[in-house]
Amino acid sequence: MFDRPGARPNHAGMVHAPGFLNLVNDAKKRINEISVAEARARLGANSQVVLLDVREDHEWQAGHAAEAVHLGKGILERDLEKLFPDPKTEIIMYCGGGFRSALTCDAAQRMGYRNVHSLIGGCKGMVAAGWPMKSGD
Repeated sequence: MFDRPGARPNHAGMVHAPGFLNLVNDAKKRINEISVAEARARLGANSQVVLLDVREDHEWQAGHAAEAVHLGKGILERDLEKLFPDPKTEIIMYCGGGFRSALTCDAAQRMGYRNVHSLIGGCKGMVAAGWPMKSGD
């Protein structure tokens, strides 16, 4: 299972390659991470806050936060400005466990978005906290 030098399991048992972890850890130096409780509070206090699921299409289809918008990591840079032209938009990004959303937050910041957050624990953390989920579109 751990046939790559330096590979280690994450909290869900998935093995992430060292190079990927280096990218994520580097991005985390520049981004803001928030907890599920903080995300819930921000969304509750301001209806303009966007909850953005950056996972792959098949992950989105399998289940996502009820109020989320989907924009996969693979097309984020291409379509973010189309969906949210105001770089002041507050966006909370989440993925499966908080790794890819760190990378997308970093990319969004390089594009001029300054009010972006990565959700600690991602979708797995949301499910564990009882966040309302739905499947399909």
